[in-house]
Amino acid sequence: MQVEEDILKEFVRTIDLKESFYSPIATKNKQYLRRKHKKEEDPIRPPFFRDADRIIHSKAYARYIDKTQVFFLVDNDHITHRVLHVQLVSKIARTIGRVLRLNEDLIEAISLGHDIGHVPYGHLGEKILSKLCEEHKIGVFLHNVQSVQFLDTIEDHDLTLQVLDGILCHDGEIHNQSLKPTGNADWDTFQSKIKEIKAQKGKNVFPLTMEGCAVRIADTIAYLGRDLKDAMEVNLISENLTDFPENCRRLFEYEPGKDINWAILEISIKDVINNSFGQDTLSFSDDVSECIRDCKEFNYKYIYKNSSLVKEEKKINNMYRIIFNICINDLKDQNEESLIYSDMINVKWISSEYLKEAKPTEIVRDYIAGMTDRYFERVFKKMTNPIPDRVIGSY
Repeated sequence: MQVEEDILKEFVRTIDLKESFYSPIATKNKQYLRRKHKKEEDPIRPPFFRDADRIIHSKAYARYIDKTQVFFLVDNDHITHRVLHVQLVSKIARTIGRVLRLNEDLIEAISLGHDIGHVPYGHLGEKILSKLCEEHKIGVFLHNVQSVQFLDTIEDHDLTLQVLDGILCHDGEIHNQSLKPTGNADWDTFQSKIKEIKAQKGKNVFPLTMEGCAVRIADTIAYLGRDLKDAMEVNLISENLTDFPENCRRLFEYEPGKDINWAILEISIKDVINNSFGQDTLSFSDDVSECIRDCKEFNYKYIYKNSSLVKEEKKINNMYRIIFNICINDLKDQNEESLIYSDMINVKWISSEYLKEAKPTEIVRDYIAGMTDRYFERVFKKMTNPIPDRVIGSY
């Protein structure tokens, strides 16, 4: 069914009017670039809006639901998983983008896709998988590069350059007081960024667009306070926030019982808006930038590197190695009964071009990287537990 022509014309006028209020450095819808150069089907869903839809309907997005944010092997339904984190990033980045007159459709698409490349058991899993990849001579593993791999190569959703670039360059773990769009809007520059990031094992490469910068700065704001709140939820740290930097305590006006996540959001978002309005960069003020940096250092020391969080590292490392090696052998032996065939190679939504070009080790990497935490555990059990013989009778 087609939308009536007079309705479409009125809608197009509305979109044009909206874009006339955009900042001069915002990304216009007409600037979109796709590899396949296919004309957009209708104006109701502009290109970046359409990209958000494509990401939401991807298989990789569906797996967000059981991907660890920070706390794995924790039986608590109130802690943050990736599916919530990307929504929080989208909300924060769109709040900033709305005031700064940026393209909110582009912001949403980048936000929803930015963490799709994360592996089972969060950053610990990423470290283990990266080591395995290097041992098998396929380079380091980086979740931002893997996000592009899932959406652009494995499922081949033909996303715009601007969305893929924002996903690739989203790294909110690197602290920057200011972010300024960098690079040319062409596919050669995009490929160069991927090579640069891989060669430098996560080099600090800035996004192409202001919208990408908004997502990157929102990523930092989103996880800092939420991770603190989750750490309190699972009793990893106390509400007193002992050893919390004094400058952070003052700036966020924190006292026991106050919602630290809300305080960080409130101060940080307004600070970025105040320091970025009318500018060609996104920036924190000096005081807030220093607090963001110190808060990150606190989180790394007392949360991410906490001995309680990594106490099962040896077991998880063994699980990764066993699954990786079994899958490599199954591909070598062309064992079609293997899970890597039934759940990866032989499914309809995997790009045939990808399967034709990828090395066996790369297919194994991508198979494992796409697993949810629960699926990873099920695969390990199926691959290592003996299977009962149902033919033999029982007592």
